[in-house]
Amino acid sequence: MADDLRRTSTPRATRTNLVHAGTRRSQYGEVSEAIFLTQGFVYDSAEQAEARFIKAGDDEFIYARYGNPTVAMFEERIATLEGAEDAFATASGMAAVSGALMSMLAAGDHVVSSRALFGSCLYVLEEVLTRFGVEVTFVDGTDLDQWRAAIRPDTKAVFLEAISNPTLEVIDISAVSDLAHAVGATVLVDNVFATPILQRSLDLGADVVIYSATKHIDGQGRVLGGVILGTRDFIRGTVEPYMKHTGGSMSPFTAWLLLKGLETLDLRVRAQTATADHLARGLEAHPKLARVLYPGLTAHPQAATAAAQMEGGGTVLSIDVAGGQEAAFRVLNALQIFTISNNLGDAKSIVTHPATTTHQRLPDDQKDALGITPGLIRLSCGLEDMNDLLADLQAALDTA
Repeated sequence: MADDLRRTSTPRATRTNLVHAGTRRSQYGEVSEAIFLTQGFVYDSAEQAEARFIKAGDDEFIYARYGNPTVAMFEERIATLEGAEDAFATASGMAAVSGALMSMLAAGDHVVSSRALFGSCLYVLEEVLTRFGVEVTFVDGTDLDQWRAAIRPDTKAVFLEAISNPTLEVIDISAVSDLAHAVGATVLVDNVFATPILQRSLDLGADVVIYSATKHIDGQGRVLGGVILGTRDFIRGTVEPYMKHTGGSMSPFTAWLLLKGLETLDLRVRAQTATADHLARGLEAHPKLARVLYPGLTAHPQAATAAAQMEGGGTVLSIDVAGGQEAAFRVLNALQIFTISNNLGDAKSIVTHPATTTHQRLPDDQKDALGITPGLIRLSCGLEDMNDLLADLQAALDTA
């Protein structure tokens, strides 16, 4: 097998790469990428098996947990999109987060992280890493003075969500990266909400970028998946040995579905972002709302940072219904088009109540500190007509 996209010195646009990058065709010349549903691979001789276990070539595979042709296509295509040297595909977004951190950290290491994180990310940092002797310091991600005070000469890594879940705080990646790199720390950015279409975190100074491919990359609510992107040394020298021995690798069927998702990623994200912007502006002055949180609004606290880093405000907004949880539940239950679920980045528009679902286990004082109020609703915009979605929300808000 070989890369089917002919080599050229001419740079290719994002949409072209999303359709073609990394394509490998078998001897049958298939148009759609092939799914190699196999656990292992055979060798022509014992000598060939020995040689491959010593060092496998770029187009040589040993075992599905170590690598697979379909998975390799996905890794190369997403790396091309992100502008990364390499990528390792994982079984889920959380496998990517935990794998990236666990593979590089050891007892006694120090990590600085933004405090506003997805609940499972908080669990990995607060419970798992500390259990193995890693020291973790949390800061307000939007306060550079807190980063400056927390990062020490012995800090090994810095972790943050480019846009926090669910209050949509935007962190200045370039400024944080400068502080981290001054002491030799590695910067890891969860870029799910910003997406690889709207933001290139590596260009902003990040060393490692992580995605839950379950979200926008799949985009149709079908599979779990994740990916870690960075330098070839980090991916193959640090991440791969850990992931292949601990079993967090991606299924080839998942990789095939994600390859199909990448083909339309740019089209979907830009359409969903336009819808999110339309809804945010249409609801910004609504009398039943205490707040509308969206990075594309000038009223957003980090609007200038978002404008500098991103090509748009993203596909997600949050609204804070006046009247608390009871009023928020009335709104959720009155919606006709939006679906109540806890995913995001889907072709279908989705709403969730973070305080009672994704962030339910956080103590009340932490929810208060993060701005996760009883009235907060997170909205992930899909591909439906934007005016239908706005009308659906306005009608539901009438019940609040």
